[in-house]
Amino acid sequence: MSEPISSVLGGVDTEALSRVLLVRLDNLGDVLLTTPAFRAVRRSLPGAHLALLAGPAGREVGRLNPDIDETILYRAPNEDVYFELPEDPAREMAAVQMLKDRNFDAAIIFTSYKQSALPAAYLCYLAGIPLRAAGSFEGPGSLLTHRHRYAENVPPRHETLRGLELTESLGFQAVEPEMALVPREEDEESATSLLERHGVSRFVLVHPGASASSRAYPPERYAAVVEELAGRSGLPVLVTGGPDEEELARRVAGSAGIPVGGETGFGSLAALVGRAEAVVTNNTGTTHVASALKRPVVTVFAGTNPPEQWGPWRVPHRLLTHPVPCAPCYKRVCPIGHECLTGIPPEAVVEAALNLLRESAVPAAGEAVPS
Repeated sequence: MSEPISSVLGGVDTEALSRVLLVRLDNLGDVLLTTPAFRAVRRSLPGAHLALLAGPAGREVGRLNPDIDETILYRAPNEDVYFELPEDPAREMAAVQMLKDRNFDAAIIFTSYKQSALPAAYLCYLAGIPLRAAGSFEGPGSLLTHRHRYAENVPPRHETLRGLELTESLGFQAVEPEMALVPREEDEESATSLLERHGVSRFVLVHPGASASSRAYPPERYAAVVEELAGRSGLPVLVTGGPDEEELARRVAGSAGIPVGGETGFGSLAALVGRAEAVVTNNTGTTHVASALKRPVVTVFAGTNPPEQWGPWRVPHRLLTHPVPCAPCYKRVCPIGHECLTGIPPEAVVEAALNLLRESAVPAAGEAVPS
């Protein structure tokens, strides 16, 4: 267990924290799932300056979080899984100096079940941040001043609860494990403009992309989902995607859907998700955006991760899986044919979406519930 946050360690009075660095360096969904823990810190330290150190996608989540005062971009080498960053020690030393110049008096480092907190702890150590807290299975030595030990040899908890376990172990206020995501006014205006441009009001949203190909349901299967779902639900189907997913969105939309890939930034995508009658996507960040905004979601869940850890959270949902002996594999690229996803027929995805629409529909006068 960790020492309580009310303790005094190394000359730092932790009850008087005024500048706190929250660290979560992986993907968009990972940062979003940690927002309940950010809220716990905010509730306990209402007057403190809270900064989020995150990668490019995670930083976008921080910008839509009312508990965060500042977002700081940092592309961590240990998160550079595709080797896109050139080897550049000077860049890392500049990051150390940047944190040092901001005079943080505490850093709380959040990781998932399979990640090490120690690279980020070393960054904060070099920056002279006096209180450094994280959960760690590895022996951290003096890199951490407050080390939490997660229970070993038990199934991992959902990521929302994992983050809160760390903050509660440090003595921060307990809060409900609800994610925080609030699209800005300009995001809502952008979503309104997009919908008006395409003549859409009520709609289903399909997001076929994922940051790892191992978690992406095949495009031809999504195309079959869109065609049948548009016909049977009677609702337009928007197919979304990032700036590099325009062709994917067009391919999946076919002649039945409306491709809007590349037409949204993260904020406007979140605003669209918040208006959707239902969302259909992979086990990727969009699942967690839907959960945060309380929209019904169908998640076509690959065998890459435990669904009890990364599935939809506190929202009407259908989580579709196909059991395979290699799950969970934690791989970014499937080397053996993607059976965990190809074993899920498009018809099952459509039925799951229609069931959610029936459960959540409040039809207007004279309007039929989808059947």
